[in-house]
Amino acid sequence: MFESAGAGVAFLLARVLFGGVLAFMGINHFLNVDEMTGYAEFKGLPAPRASVLFSGGLLAFGGLSVVAGVLPAVGAAALAVFLLASAVTMHDFWNLEGEDAQNEMTAFLKNLFGAGGALAFFALAGATWPYAVNLGL
Repeated sequence: MFESAGAGVAFLLARVLFGGVLAFMGINHFLNVDEMTGYAEFKGLPAPRASVLFSGGLLAFGGLSVVAGVLPAVGAAALAVFLLASAVTMHDFWNLEGEDAQNEMTAFLKNLFGAGGALAFFALAGATWPYAVNLGL
């Protein structure tokens, strides 16, 4: 699968960029719990603080899972579910107008884009990944 020249390195770079950014976002949840809790509360999430902490852990775990190739199917699936759920619950551009609607639409589309990437990593989770721990279920 990763036999062509540079494919293994390109796949590693894709994992580091994709998973690394999502892991960073998860860590950011913990560094900015109060601010993110206020936003989650504003959006009407139940148990907003717990939601922020849970989603931060999920993002950190899922991102690092993809980067390292440790339980990649679990990590990638968790990321896809989170990104799809947060797109709908947190970025409801259809309920807004003007610049707020545009900003939320951009965030919504980024989440959908990310969910697509997570699903691609999920689809490849059964393969042996180059430069990875390759520890799966």
